[in-house]
Amino acid sequence: MIDDFLRVDPRAFRHRPGRACLPTRKICKEFILKAYLKTGGVACLAACLLATTPALAKTFVYVSDAEDGVIDGYSMNMANGVLTPLGKTKAGTLVMPMTVSPNKRFLYAVVRSQPLRVVTYAIDPASGALTEKATAPLPDSMAYVSTDATGRFLFTASYGGDKIAVSPIEANGLATSEASQVIPTGKNAHSIRADRSNHFVYATNLGSSQILEYTFDAGSGTLTPNDPPMIKVKPDNGPRHIAISPDNRYLYTIGELSGNITQFAIDPKKGVLTELDYVGTIPADSGLMPGAAREAMAATATSGANTAIAGDDGRPKVWAADIQMTPNGKFVYATERTKSHIALLSVASKTGKLTYVTNFPTEAQPRGIRIDPEGKYLVAAGQKSDHIASYKIDPKTGKLSLIGRFPVGHDANWVEIVTLP
Repeated sequence: MIDDFLRVDPRAFRHRPGRACLPTRKICKEFILKAYLKTGGVACLAACLLATTPALAKTFVYVSDAEDGVIDGYSMNMANGVLTPLGKTKAGTLVMPMTVSPNKRFLYAVVRSQPLRVVTYAIDPASGALTEKATAPLPDSMAYVSTDATGRFLFTASYGGDKIAVSPIEANGLATSEASQVIPTGKNAHSIRADRSNHFVYATNLGSSQILEYTFDAGSGTLTPNDPPMIKVKPDNGPRHIAISPDNRYLYTIGELSGNITQFAIDPKKGVLTELDYVGTIPADSGLMPGAAREAMAATATSGANTAIAGDDGRPKVWAADIQMTPNGKFVYATERTKSHIALLSVASKTGKLTYVTNFPTEAQPRGIRIDPEGKYLVAAGQKSDHIASYKIDPKTGKLSLIGRFPVGHDANWVEIVTLP
């Protein structure tokens, strides 16, 4: 068949040293030229086809197992969402929040046991294997970590220490130095995120029911209180994690104590937030009472799965955790740990307003969920489950269909998904 093709147009694969291979315009290597002379063109055609066939992207999933002190790695089959274990990477007891560098070359994992630190891992683009490259001290036990858009700065938030911090990242992608800026906050700082313009940063304070607003200097890595410096949210809501719409018009925060999601408009010039809407994710027949702030996890703890409420009366209470939005901005998902459910909400295209759709049962005590970069699959980790779950996202309705459950370590809590070329 190949020889027949060559006979049709023998000029198509004519070769000249130092010239392009027609019609692909790929420069032929010396060994290809030699192979061409020996095989009459067949080897050259095969080489040209290989040279012009784009390499398939690979998708990897990472889950931090706080009790085991390891990070579980998986490869994701993008055709069906099935996960294949890659092995475990040592991190440290109470390894919890993680984030991936903007260039997708590094994974940063926070260890919340002594010595308090962030570990930089290089991601092998071919195998997904993690290799520890550096560690840097952190000023407290940090419950959240993210980077700015340039990948030069690391943001962290401390729930028990009531503070946020900025740490530098070297030009080689490694975090090696102590925090360059530490800022006291209201009670229970729980997350910190830059907006998509990289000009503004927001930090939630669960115990103080507020979101702090900062301007960000990407040159120096300095946070400065905005004007105003904060926005209050409804009391007894407990703002926890943040999602920002793909068009950077809206910010959403999940209330740990209520399970409600608050929608804010982001002023594109000033970065100031304005509350727009407030939508529930907990079914009326759930039997859950309003939640209460949990005790801070001690650095001497062996697991993060059992944080308690002071003076708890034993009645089941709302304990929401994570919020994620699909890359196309059409759907939002939020987790609730007491009932072990994932809520689905649809997003109005013009206003960004949310409409509650339904809840799906998932792994026990789901602390973390993540959506792949294509928006095809969602992976959920449960702190009291020995499996993680992979779901297919219906592109029209957002509904989740279980693909499979896959073994994971103890106290699985944080999920990161990265696609590499």
